[in-house]
Amino acid sequence: MAYIPRLKEEYKSRVIAALKEEFGYVNVMQVPKLDKIVLSKGVGAAVSDKKLIDYAVEELTKITGQKAVSTISKKDVASFKLRKGMPIGAKVTLRGERMYEFLDRLITSALPRVRDFSGIKATGFDGRGNYNLGVLEQIIFPEIDIDKVNKISGMDITFVTTAKTDKEAKSLLTELGLPFKKN
Repeated sequence: MAYIPRLKEEYKSRVIAALKEEFGYVNVMQVPKLDKIVLSKGVGAAVSDKKLIDYAVEELTKITGQKAVSTISKKDVASFKLRKGMPIGAKVTLRGERMYEFLDRLITSALPRVRDFSGIKATGFDGRGNYNLGVLEQIIFPEIDIDKVNKISGMDITFVTTAKTDKEAKSLLTELGLPFKKN
């Protein structure tokens, strides 16, 4: 029997039924699902030091278990001493099994390690059912060894769902276990 991540199993067994009941969906295919999770990290100081991009790619690879890629600038910006084609960040897109594994680790081990954590803000929705979460320190992830970190930096985590509205997306992410702040 093949391995199925805990959150994927929970989505199929409990979340679909809860969302069908809450929004009155007739068909299972109408129920929103998590499409992908994108982790991205901008490294502004990489203009002067190219090794910082390698560190960022290595950290994202450790955190997600999937090889990250460096992102390059699309145009010249003279005030930032930036040329078109220079590497300025790193990103990784997670789908399927790895996506659910990362979400499980984020909810159960990384977010509780945030200092003074009282939940994540519910204001990160974009109007189309996607949610953005900013993490201030990469050291909240247990995969990162704090002694080997050369600079503490943050990252953006984007949850892309098939939901049509923010309300549906928030219900989906809440059912999956993301701890939103109470109003």
